[in-house]
Amino acid sequence: MGVWKCKKGKPLPLGATVVTKGVNFALFSRHATSVMLVFFEKGSPETVGEIVLDPKVNKTGDIWHILVHDMDTSLRYAYRADGPFDPKGEGHWFKKDRILLDPYARALEGGEVWGELPGYGSRGEKNPSFERRCFIIEDHFNWEGDSPLNIPPKESIIYELHVRGYTVDKSSGIKQPGTYNGLIEKIPYLKSLGITAVELLPVFEFNELENKNVNPKTDKALKNFWGYSTLGFLAPKASYAANGWDANQVIEFKEMVKAFHREGLEVILDVVFNHTAEGGHDGPTISFRGLDNTIYYTLTHESKDYLNLSGCGNTVKCDHPVAQALVLECLRYWVLEMHVDGFRFDLASILGRDKKGEPLPAFSLIHMIEQDPILAQTKIIAEAWDIEVNQVGHFPGRWAEWNSYYRDDIRRFIRGDKGVVPNLATRIAGSSDLYQRQGRTPYNSINYITCHDGFTLYDLVSYDRKHNEENGEENRDGSDHGYSFNNGIEGPTDDEEVNSLRIRKIKTAFTILMVSQGVPMILAGDEFARTQRGNNNAYCQDNEISWIDWNQEKANSGLVRFFRKMIALRKKHPVFRRMHFLTGVDTNHDDHPDLSWHGLEVGRPDWSDDSVVLAFMLDGSELDEDRPDDDFLVLLNGDKVKQTFEMLQPRKAMGWTRIVDTSKPSPRDIMDEDGNEAVFVEGRYTVPAGAAVVFISKRR
Repeated sequence: MGVWKCKKGKPLPLGATVVTKGVNFALFSRHATSVMLVFFEKGSPETVGEIVLDPKVNKTGDIWHILVHDMDTSLRYAYRADGPFDPKGEGHWFKKDRILLDPYARALEGGEVWGELPGYGSRGEKNPSFERRCFIIEDHFNWEGDSPLNIPPKESIIYELHVRGYTVDKSSGIKQPGTYNGLIEKIPYLKSLGITAVELLPVFEFNELENKNVNPKTDKALKNFWGYSTLGFLAPKASYAANGWDANQVIEFKEMVKAFHREGLEVILDVVFNHTAEGGHDGPTISFRGLDNTIYYTLTHESKDYLNLSGCGNTVKCDHPVAQALVLECLRYWVLEMHVDGFRFDLASILGRDKKGEPLPAFSLIHMIEQDPILAQTKIIAEAWDIEVNQVGHFPGRWAEWNSYYRDDIRRFIRGDKGVVPNLATRIAGSSDLYQRQGRTPYNSINYITCHDGFTLYDLVSYDRKHNEENGEENRDGSDHGYSFNNGIEGPTDDEEVNSLRIRKIKTAFTILMVSQGVPMILAGDEFARTQRGNNNAYCQDNEISWIDWNQEKANSGLVRFFRKMIALRKKHPVFRRMHFLTGVDTNHDDHPDLSWHGLEVGRPDWSDDSVVLAFMLDGSELDEDRPDDDFLVLLNGDKVKQTFEMLQPRKAMGWTRIVDTSKPSPRDIMDEDGNEAVFVEGRYTVPAGAAVVFISKRR
């Protein structure tokens, strides 16, 4: 047993804080009758010392605290807490022998190598893969003047990726694949695309070994690849570091952020506060359950079962001040200490639930995040639903939202569904039906067609149905409503006509995304037709299904070129990035409103239930900015056959130049505005099935 000189300590801040004379430890537990601070040496299965906190001395209100003088900060620590064990009565889960993590730990030992168990045993834990210890972190990192970039939302183009999956495949050519450092090596590629931000799937510490299913095709154990199952909210994942030992993951994460900022790219984190890795009553006790189960989790009134609004076994009690304080402190930490630029909140509707699971009508954690002064310039993005409600369009103030209506309406149009044209127009114009009320803008809408959850863009046009058999759940998991279409043949084919149509529709979908008002988000690998072989729920696939195959970048270089040039077109022209909703009014009397809708005939948009075509013009002279932009005419044919559109008369002394036709092979599918290949068009233009065509106004 170690012997330490101790003093009372202070109740704030929570966690382990290095101070002048030692380390101050502070932990919340209202219902514990005793708390023990436990120390370990590196990788040790046994304690090297334990301090029993005296509730008469080391407790202020509900906070247990102690100052340990002159201690070795290389020691790892955890807690044990004693108290009532009455899961079905009062709802308490105290067990004196259980090793518990500090909710405010800034790094965890264990899980340094992806897919390997920690190197020490467990005290009665059913699943030793969850075993972790807490680090004491001393911050000496040199940021060299770095700070969050605060790129305006209207200038943003988000690229969603998985830290491991993006570079772990050998085809990536990365020296340290699957790591934060690996992402640094890919910065030149990301910059060449033109995106402004990466949105990283969860990097908070999680246990990839918690999944107990087996791939029936290979008999190999499956993993929690995505990471939506948090162990430590302030702790970056150790196995995403090239050297994840001795808390080096904190340094490598900071180096990654600094490198991205140096090149003008933002870092947004996908964060999970709606549930934890402890799951339901049969899950492991890791931290919150053993420290104060009734405070941290929403329980049913009678049976004290976990309310499961997340679909993952438990629901964090986000209406409780203690849970709210943890979430806010976590967000502030990642902004202040880790310099991240924003957050995407998984199942964010849960943040606004009360103790009965009902949506709170007034002030909630959702409002607290939006109003927090530290987070005032931080991007906050909601997945605005949970398993019971869809609240897209209802988050307050500056919250942006993943726009599921945009996703589905664009997918349906690309599939060739009839009657979706009115919805398509609304989505392209910024979804005013969702965001115009209460003074919100098009930039409250995160426009996306694909994300990690569901089909890739290639699979969306290559499969009629999901193929999740390798997930070990008999293909029951994943959505059955993906609005996909295989275009004649299910899955891979040598049919050149089918493959050509698929690539055309990918380019058409991306064209719509780039000319829509709002903030576009792209799924990593869509730019070179990445496939998951029809799996639309690849959360458990740590293999070629989820890994990025960089050979496809070369094989589909023409598609990559198209994505790059479409992104550049959007970034060059503010007419696609309006600050306010389009009005359809001709304010400058040039015979063209800021936005006009058309069909096969000028001035006659077809809003009927049989419609599959849409044309629209954006008047760049009516911008809400200092300088005018060019005019654009966009023709969209969602039909299965070609359609001929009447061309709108351009402004006086101007002419239409075709710059995009997604039916053309590369490089004719997208051409430079002032290049020799420009095509001047007037009269009528025939658009092949499933194609999009974009014209720009040019003086004749």
